[in-house]
Amino acid sequence: MGIALVVEDSLTEREIISQCLKQAGLSVSIAASGEEALEKLNNQLPDVIVLDVVLPGRSGFEICRAIKAEGRTSQIPIIICSTKNTEMDKFWAKKQGADAYEIKPIDQTTFVNTVQQLIN
Repeated sequence: MGIALVVEDSLTEREIISQCLKQAGLSVSIAASGEEALEKLNNQLPDVIVLDVVLPGRSGFEICRAIKAEGRTSQIPIIICSTKNTEMDKFWAKKQGADAYEIKPIDQTTFVNTVQQLIN
C-alpha cells in the first residue's frame, strides 16, 4: 500500500503506531526526532508522515512547517498525532500544513481510515 514515516520519541507510542500501520499493509520507517525525520526524507520520500508534536529539538509543528515548505516534500500528507487535545492545537496544526490531527492514544480504526484516505 505504501510507506509511512513515523516520527515519535516515545518507544511505546512508536510501536503502537507502527504495528497499526503494518497491519494496514504499509511499510514503516521510524525517526525518534524531527532532525532524524528530515534526514530520512533526503533518502526516501514516504507516502504519509505521522508526526508527534513534542519531540527533542524542534517541535513537530516546526518539522511539519519545514516539510510543507520544501518543494519535493510539500505534497506528502502529514498526520499530527498528539496527546494535546484542544481546538487551538488542532487549529495550529492545520496552520502549519498538517493534513489531519489524531489524538493519542489513537483509535486504531479511525487512524487507519485517516491514513488510507490521505494516501488514496
